[in-house]
Amino acid sequence: MNFKSVRMLAAGVLSAAVLVLTGVAGGGADTVQAAGPAMNVTAAISGANVNVTASATSAPASDDGMLYLFAEPVYSDTVTTNALASAPAGANVAFTTPLNANSADSRLYSKFIVAAMRGGQYVPLNTGAYIVNPEAIANKTFARKTTGKKGLIVDPSKLNNGEIKDLGVKQTVYNLPLSKFIGPTENSSYPTVNYTYNGKNYQFNGLAVAEYDNIFSTLTRYGVQITAQVLNPNDGRAPQLIHPLAKDGFSCQFYTFNTADQSGVEYMEATMAFLAERYSDDKHGRVDNWVIGNEVNKRMEWNYVGISDLNTYVNEYAEGFRICYNAIKSRNANAKVYICMDQQWDRNRPEAGKYDSKDFIDTFNAIIATGGNIDWGLVSHPYPVPLTWAAYWTGGAYYKNLVKHNVATAYMTMENIEVMTDYMCSPQLLAPNGEVRSILLIEVGYTTTQGDDYACAAMVLGYQQAANNQHIDGMIMSGQTDHPVELAQGLAFGLSNVDGSHKGTYECFKQLDGPNAQAYIQNALALRGVSDLGQVVYPR
Repeated sequence: MNFKSVRMLAAGVLSAAVLVLTGVAGGGADTVQAAGPAMNVTAAISGANVNVTASATSAPASDDGMLYLFAEPVYSDTVTTNALASAPAGANVAFTTPLNANSADSRLYSKFIVAAMRGGQYVPLNTGAYIVNPEAIANKTFARKTTGKKGLIVDPSKLNNGEIKDLGVKQTVYNLPLSKFIGPTENSSYPTVNYTYNGKNYQFNGLAVAEYDNIFSTLTRYGVQITAQVLNPNDGRAPQLIHPLAKDGFSCQFYTFNTADQSGVEYMEATMAFLAERYSDDKHGRVDNWVIGNEVNKRMEWNYVGISDLNTYVNEYAEGFRICYNAIKSRNANAKVYICMDQQWDRNRPEAGKYDSKDFIDTFNAIIATGGNIDWGLVSHPYPVPLTWAAYWTGGAYYKNLVKHNVATAYMTMENIEVMTDYMCSPQLLAPNGEVRSILLIEVGYTTTQGDDYACAAMVLGYQQAANNQHIDGMIMSGQTDHPVELAQGLAFGLSNVDGSHKGTYECFKQLDGPNAQAYIQNALALRGVSDLGQVVYPR
């Protein structure tokens, strides 16, 4: 089996003199001298074609005076296919090649490489450019639901008991483990869903599809904006989706997607395209936002693969993210696709597999920029520090020192969330259109173990931070009902107890944007020990 490895030079910046490409194929590594300056390459859909442009400070050296275009699969680290087009060598070169959408030769996910002939071999001049506008071929362009920032992780057993409407829920997030959908249905009451993608047939579990159809269509009918969190468990149902370097027996919640071979890549493309297509209408439900993975900066807990180097690890994730992004956006043009970080921002701790969110974001952004900038968004989980203490303002000096109002803060919470949004305003982190990227807070929780009043106060003040920050598109509370596993850890995040009885936080959440919001704000300020929101809320 050929496993690709990753090409990362100085956090994604190509060397102008030498382009290093490494591959495990055949057990060796190839290092080739670049034929003159490395090139900046961009690939974009135009009609039925892909236009590829390449530029450098001067014309690259070429034995035959020509440059060549190749479309490689994501798992290839060198030129393995035939040239698609050629052009005279120059500092600025343009190629056009058919996209071949929805066919066996589709180039929607291809890694476009420009190469020069030197010494009888093709020498790549870039590490690979991906299509930056997959939305150009989308057949779904419905408007996004933007009714408000107030969100809640809903209890699926309470979809129809009236609480979602009573609480005024505007947004929610729902887990979507891909393995649930893979393969035929064993339950005869739910026929297998057959799906043809890029000339190949795939089977999806009809029972899982029916379950999500019901959940997503119900939430859509209630006017709730849906965020789907795509997860990759290693439960034996979809081994082709697990990265080969994650199959070493290490036990983890979720695993890195397989971008290392054809089977994994094609199954991932088809599954994500199927889900994005199905959940982009009112009949089956409309998903506006897709989150790829959970807290992926924590490799050993939530996105395992046997790679410890930060650049190499992030590149593996980025390639899977690209696949998901192109599949989703090519079906639903207005969908947004996000990376997901935990609340550890800049701790600078040496433990392998627990990378800081800031370091991950910086590395991911550099890799994406090198391969073609796209409109990725950021998801964060800004829980309080410590997690088990809702009244964070009463914590000890140690914990307070972990949460600061500057970019060197160890943790990111709702108390200092403006630090993260300020950082995302940095010029190098802006979206391709020059705007600040979409930011969602999809897990925010305050335990009621110290009393409902403290949890209510923390929730109210946290929501005011989100409501007064133009860069935050949503704040989703965790969750509607206490969870037994979390309760065992001292975490009672729910608005209701396990038996369904409402806590004081139920009415508090309801009034976050309701007619009695001001009364709850004043109560929160009193508990916080301040007299004015301006002392604890930082508008942006």
